Amino acid sequence: MNGDVRREWFEKDYYQVLGVAKNASAAEIKKAYRKLAQRFHPDANPGNREAEERFKEVSAAYDVLGDEEKRAQYDRVREMAASGFGAGGFPGGFPGGPGGVGGPGGFGGFPGGVRVEGFPTEGLGDLFGGLFGAGRRREPARGDDLETEVRLSFEDAVHGTTVPVRIKGPAPCETCGGSGAAAGTSPTVCPQCGGSGSVAQNQGMFSFARPCGRCAGSGRIVEHPCPTCKGSGATRRTRTLSVRVPPGVRDGARIRVAGRGEPGARGGRPGDLFVQVRVAPHRLFGRTGPDLTLDLPVTYAEAALGADVKVPTLDGAVTLRIPAGTQSGKTFRLRGKGGPRPRGGAGDLLVTVRVEVPAKVSRQERELLERLQGLERESPRAGLEA
Repeated sequence: MNGDVRREWFEKDYYQVLGVAKNASAAEIKKAYRKLAQRFHPDANPGNREAEERFKEVSAAYDVLGDEEKRAQYDRVREMAASGFGAGGFPGGFPGGPGGVGGPGGFGGFPGGVRVEGFPTEGLGDLFGGLFGAGRRREPARGDDLETEVRLSFEDAVHGTTVPVRIKGPAPCETCGGSGAAAGTSPTVCPQCGGSGSVAQNQGMFSFARPCGRCAGSGRIVEHPCPTCKGSGATRRTRTLSVRVPPGVRDGARIRVAGRGEPGARGGRPGDLFVQVRVAPHRLFGRTGPDLTLDLPVTYAEAALGADVKVPTLDGAVTLRIPAGTQSGKTFRLRGKGGPRPRGGAGDLLVTVRVEVPAKVSRQERELLERLQGLERESPRAGLEA
């Protein structure tokens, strides 16, 4: 438990805010959030105060449900609230004083064993430590990660390359650099909460932490908003990024570009960009890790008598010696002619011989083959005879 529980958790159904079921997957929650955030974003609704408040509400819901640990903590609080154990009171009217919820050994850390039927007490001290007190400063929400896809040729995937990637969506405001403040100014510490992002509200013997109304829980004030982004620090635009693809990247690999995702809310850290690589097949070569593979057609005569054969590689042709009597399916290894290895050096080119049998033969070829057949003294199927 991280102690970042707020009283709003008792009062607001964040699942309803995002329009998802309580058992929704992380992907469904993210999809719902992005759809609503795009709909109510201040850039899409200039001057619409209601849309702005809805955007804040949606962002607050995703800040909790989009975090696995916070979501589990939130679900637990909601279950307690449904049972009557919440901000409005406690079942059975737990008394204060020694041994009670307000006294030594009582509610403050639960070492005295305050028991709530149906709920384990482990961790409840941490849980309510952030609820009944001002708590720590709430960090601004991190921006969402983005995903895109690039397609590479076989050669570019093996040798490595740099590709341009176009991203359309929220990006740091170019006018204010993402600060949200007009030129020549900068955000200041909120005078109401002292930068903590929360203020204490007394209710009887408890003190609840609530997000600061002056700074909306960010701990800072933008007194002179940037005219371009209206103080949000982000605008919607198309960005073109140069992404370095390392040598030897495989089909389906994901490349992480740190800090190039969507900007965070209220000056929070940006998310990351993940680029999925799709590699086009080569008409000649295959890949097995750092090694390349190649099927090499040879004639019956070359396989039987031996020959020097030109073999293509990604760096130009080389000569391969085919020994006399080479069987179809035999694989030769050309060292260092493959793709790059992760720790340096190069893989090998694995050349597999395929003896080609002509579909049609000339009269002269037929006569020679019939003479050869007459000279053969041993059947290749001798071992199959019953």
